[in-house]
Amino acid sequence: MIVKKVLIITYYFPPSGGAGVQRWLKTMKFLPEFGIEPVILTVDAKFASYPQLDPSMIDEVPANCKVYRTKSREILSLYKKVSPNKEVPYGGFANEPQPNLFQKIARFIRGNFFLPDPRKGWNKYAYQKACEIIQQEGIETVITTSPPHSTQLVGLKLKKKFPSIQWIADLRDPWTEIYYNKDLYQTQWAQNKNLRYERSVLTHADNIITVSDDCAKLFNQKVATELPITVLPNGYDPDDFAHPNTIPSNGKKVLSYVGVFSPQYRMDVLVKGLQQIADAWKDKLLLRFVGVVCDEAKQLLTQIPYEVEYIDYVPHAKAVDYMCSADVLLLCIPDIPNNQGILTGKLFEYLAAQKPILLVGPKEGDAATILNKCQAGSCCSYHSDELAHYLDTILQADTNLSSTYYQQYSRRYAAQRLAEMIQQS
Repeated sequence: MIVKKVLIITYYFPPSGGAGVQRWLKTMKFLPEFGIEPVILTVDAKFASYPQLDPSMIDEVPANCKVYRTKSREILSLYKKVSPNKEVPYGGFANEPQPNLFQKIARFIRGNFFLPDPRKGWNKYAYQKACEIIQQEGIETVITTSPPHSTQLVGLKLKKKFPSIQWIADLRDPWTEIYYNKDLYQTQWAQNKNLRYERSVLTHADNIITVSDDCAKLFNQKVATELPITVLPNGYDPDDFAHPNTIPSNGKKVLSYVGVFSPQYRMDVLVKGLQQIADAWKDKLLLRFVGVVCDEAKQLLTQIPYEVEYIDYVPHAKAVDYMCSADVLLLCIPDIPNNQGILTGKLFEYLAAQKPILLVGPKEGDAATILNKCQAGSCCSYHSDELAHYLDTILQADTNLSSTYYQQYSRRYAAQRLAEMIQQS
């Protein structure tokens, strides 16, 4: 029985592809089991600037779910037309090579004049429609999810207009410390303005949810009092992994990376580690990258005597097939300050694939902690010697994982916890 309606305001929604879509698309379908009816407000795809498209995800939107779409005014659409590669830039600019003068100027403009981000052009339309929906649908709870962090400003404005609503701000990534901010050439004025936006959202939201313990600590450091913050990690949808298809590998072992590989990831660590075990594995191991790989990483991979396979962005179901067909899955956390709390949704889908995971990231980070609890692989920090040892060992072992600890990260469990939060308001 439906008890409450909740309005979820999200920029990324099918037909958009990428990790930003998964969290709410996959969680919302379980909410009705716990008495919550989700209502979606998103951008009309005709006006959006999505880095990735995955039309197949539209089929996963429940038929009875109300989805409202609005127009937007997107400066990134103009950027796409005039940029050298004719693409919308990813958050970390992984789809752009070493920036030329035009790209440096564009990044400076983006980092200093479009705060918190260029998708703020959607806010006016989203706010107007949200006001209508709240009144028409009898909405008592509004969830805003980001990135783009500009979406949180819609929630902030709605809270001022409708003080009685419960506003939950879902922050999937850090805000002012997000890893690619250093590439935006921000002035001190811009950094301070962005920080004011962040603090205003944190202090006015009734509840805050984020993806990791370290992210929660990071946000708590921004304000004087303890925040009403709950850690709700990303997860996996069991239905996605029920019947995976096998991808052939010509008889070789497969080390796979699925997703965007940005310049902040330490490809040099992987390359050096692979060089150390080349005598044993150069003719027996296939490196498979599914998604966007930055040019710097591709250049480093030319230094190793292995077969390397690059596959462009694929629909999510196909990405799952590639995960389940690997012998080892590569997970990378950028080597940047405050990276301990980076906890990508990809980790949980890797866990659901039940393949050993090789993590290149901080050993004291949240991702490494979960990996250890699930007995699902090893973190080599940023040391190539450790990487070489673990990879050589796991390739020889030829075993799948047996622990079931990972099952607590299912999207259904996350929906249950979220429903409890909503019902308590």
